[in-house]
Amino acid sequence: MTIVSTADLLAILPELLVMAGGCLVLVLDPLTAKDRKDWLAYFSLAVLGAAFVVGYWFMGALTGSPRPAFSGLYVLDAYGAFWKLLLILVSGLVILLAKAHLKLEEIDLPEFYAFILLSLSGMMVMVSGTDLLVIYLGLELMSLSLYVMAGFKRYAPRSLEAAAKYFILGSFSSGILLYGISLLFGRTGSTTLAGIRDGIAGLPPGDPILLMAMGLLVVGFGFKVAAVPFHMWTPDVYEGSPTSVTAYMAVASKAASFAAFLRVFLEALGGIKESWRMLLVAVCIATMVLGNVVAIVQTNIKRMLAYSSIAHAGYALIGLVVADAAGTASVMLYLAIYAFMNLGAFAVVTMLRRGGLEGDEIDDFTGLARRNKWAALVMLLFMFSLAGIPPTAGFIAKFYIFMAAVGANMTGLAVIAVVFAAISAYFYLRVVMVMYMKEPGETAGTPGYDVRVVASPAAIAVLLVAALGVLILGVFPDPLIQAAQSAILPLK
Repeated sequence: MTIVSTADLLAILPELLVMAGGCLVLVLDPLTAKDRKDWLAYFSLAVLGAAFVVGYWFMGALTGSPRPAFSGLYVLDAYGAFWKLLLILVSGLVILLAKAHLKLEEIDLPEFYAFILLSLSGMMVMVSGTDLLVIYLGLELMSLSLYVMAGFKRYAPRSLEAAAKYFILGSFSSGILLYGISLLFGRTGSTTLAGIRDGIAGLPPGDPILLMAMGLLVVGFGFKVAAVPFHMWTPDVYEGSPTSVTAYMAVASKAASFAAFLRVFLEALGGIKESWRMLLVAVCIATMVLGNVVAIVQTNIKRMLAYSSIAHAGYALIGLVVADAAGTASVMLYLAIYAFMNLGAFAVVTMLRRGGLEGDEIDDFTGLARRNKWAALVMLLFMFSLAGIPPTAGFIAKFYIFMAAVGANMTGLAVIAVVFAAISAYFYLRVVMVMYMKEPGETAGTPGYDVRVVASPAAIAVLLVAALGVLILGVFPDPLIQAAQSAILPLK
């Protein structure tokens, strides 16, 4: 019997704040007058602010060894605190972005903020869980909230289709992941990461059931991070979901899934590293190739960014393949920087309106530099950063991930990554070209084509934070690098 102590509850104080905040939003929504529901967004931001302060205090206090909680099912460590702070920051920016965007899309419902908070609480459980079932519960809480959010634009068939596809494929991948967990439990007698690691040490090399369980875990986590060949849901779901939801999925969901992926494979399966490393090398290369090549032919900016996110998952997988301290720190650095540049790009998309619809085609960016030079300038900055062009933060992210591969004697993998990073410049710079080298309304076969920019104070705030993050971390990345290096997992 597990006895819950006060120390255990304090260990999950940020999670409790976020979960309680999400439940309160659901309770307060029907009790609040229709013309005063905006304050629920500010209430959600206040909850995130309180959780961030507590999480930051925890990270500063975690200078010693990790502190287990709930009889070893959960851990309070610097690694988890790093991801929680990043996820809380991203969630706050998405709420700001959604506040204006949902009104434009006529889906301004306060329960959206509740789903953000509930999915965030699941993500926070994922990154600190040290038991596969705890991680799975966090993953499902995150996923169920995202399924609902993907279909939030209920009057749009594409949004309903996105939610249905995401739910069906996501449920299938969750079942595969759970099957892998059950095989690991049957073979090692434990679901805790430490227990699995100890159980594996007593098994013969090449144990078939263990290898099958490992493969199933790769499938389950590969779906969540949108790695090839488990990526098939990504383009349709990203295109059909409301753009603020797409931004949240592309950044927060990917970061949380990578955090759990790293912890499980390095802490529990580190003893059979050579068995899963070659499998992940193949997945990593396939992800970079498909993501970058297919993105070239996309005409919808959200689908292009979807394939871009697949390619970036391939780059981040390099750090997991390296499987050492430098690799872990490089993944943490990469995804923190990726959050700023991807959120910024999606924020610009939410501001474009074509008639009463969202301007989510690449043609909608035609002549943007003449219609709104500031929107074009920040979009150029985010495209340059996603392409890895210095002095933006995207260059720093790619440099450290590639150097981690070189330092682990995986120069061939680093060369492949550099080649496809160069290829990716084509589809990012194509957006820059249509913004700066074409006149407004100059789209093939579409006379009178007109797109306007609707910039709300909240969206401008998100753009400023994202742009400053990309610029400052591109020139002064040392604080983030040191934070990532000081929060890496202790390798077993």
